[in-house]
Amino acid sequence: MRRIKVPFDAQPTITGSLIKLRPLAQSDRSLLYSVAADPLIWEQHPVSNRHTEKVFEKFFSESIESRGALLIIDASSDAVIGTSRYSGFSEEKSEVEIGWTFLARSHWGGKYNGELKHLMLEHAFRFVETVVFSVGSENMRSQRSVEKIGGQRDSSLDNKGRVVYRIEKSKFRK
Repeated sequence: MRRIKVPFDAQPTITGSLIKLRPLAQSDRSLLYSVAADPLIWEQHPVSNRHTEKVFEKFFSESIESRGALLIIDASSDAVIGTSRYSGFSEEKSEVEIGWTFLARSHWGGKYNGELKHLMLEHAFRFVETVVFSVGSENMRSQRSVEKIGGQRDSSLDNKGRVVYRIEKSKFRK
């Protein structure tokens, strides 16, 4: 039997027990900025001034233009708590990147980010064999969170000097 190839859906709507994901829309800008305006979210990030409105605006515009950005909503309160994105889908390499993630500090501590990444990985592995994460070399908090979900550090840095992690479908813990 021949398998039919389905195009990668970079903006799915997904619901978990803690969070809901849906495509990021232009109308989400002010709600998302109210989360991003916290400077402590960005203290280890390569763009540590993303909490300023001007810098956030560029990030938000790029997110919309990417056509892979998702809004993260707390399932119990319907509050906007962050965003994440799929990028760089390659059918030839059978891979996609997950990144550009941030969460409100009220939702730090692992379980929300863990469910976020689990839902995004589960979706991605319907289409690809490998998911890639590129993390700022100084962003130890994000590096630890990718390692917690099974990310294996690549021996190289990407072309922007970020640390590269990979998760293979065959090693994904459902």
